[in-house]
Amino acid sequence: MEEFKLHIIGCGSANPMKKYHPACQILSMRGKLFMVDCGEGSQMRLAGRGLHINRIGHIFISHTHGDHCFGLPGLISTMGLLGRVSQLHIHAPEELRSFIDIILTDFCQEMDYEVIFHPVDTKAHQLVYEDKSIEVYSLPLRHRVPCCGYLFREKPLQPHIRREMIDAFDIPFSQIANIKAGMDWTTPDGTVIPNHRLTIPADPPRSYAYLSDTAYKPSLAELIQGVDLLFHEATFDAASALRARQTYHSTTTQAATVALKAEAKRLVIGHFSARIKDEQAYLREAQEVFPNTLLAHEAMAIDI
Repeated sequence: MEEFKLHIIGCGSANPMKKYHPACQILSMRGKLFMVDCGEGSQMRLAGRGLHINRIGHIFISHTHGDHCFGLPGLISTMGLLGRVSQLHIHAPEELRSFIDIILTDFCQEMDYEVIFHPVDTKAHQLVYEDKSIEVYSLPLRHRVPCCGYLFREKPLQPHIRREMIDAFDIPFSQIANIKAGMDWTTPDGTVIPNHRLTIPADPPRSYAYLSDTAYKPSLAELIQGVDLLFHEATFDAASALRARQTYHSTTTQAATVALKAEAKRLVIGHFSARIKDEQAYLREAQEVFPNTLLAHEAMAIDI
């Protein structure tokens, strides 16, 4: 199975903490690295994870609060110092554009690579990026500033070829692509070998959803139905539901409820408040609603 792995780089919230760093994740897929949010110091924490920053081609920012984007100036500058020449694409709410412009005009004028900004409509659920392997969709969230999450969906793979059938019927290498695309094979004596005998069905496509800072929004479950892995912020415990509503954040049980309604395979909760004294109590609250819940930590790497 092709690589599809989530690396948690930072899972804290706005107030600085020794234990947790600001939000940042890396999604590693088929040799490509996609960054999701870039809190302060993200490039420093990447250094010890074997994830080279110049392999990052696309960065997806959820909103303009500093704990989700203050790592961009250093990251963009270091990429230039390391000799980057390939384009860097930043997908983010329009409100981030002026910040990127300041970084480029005031601090990064002599770089040998181009930074391309792609505005994301935070009120729409729509395709924001696509290549031959993956589609990325925006997920409208409810926060104090325009904010969106992201849904990463792997494109369906072609079926696997049965090597023993290729040898048995002496099928030339030039025809393997056609067979993977669904073609039958006709032997020299006119016998038709149906495609299902020649191939093994491909692994089902995988998906990952990132729900950054948001007030409880159960309707999101419809947009991520059946997702393999869901990251949902859980800044507060269940007893702090009023505080969560006032600050447009979610609680442990609210995050778990979205996962339950979405019929997600697994849930990871994070974006922890500096007020947290017992993370395991947070985890237990979420697991009471959605048992297959994990607690984010900054050495976490999850195969999807």
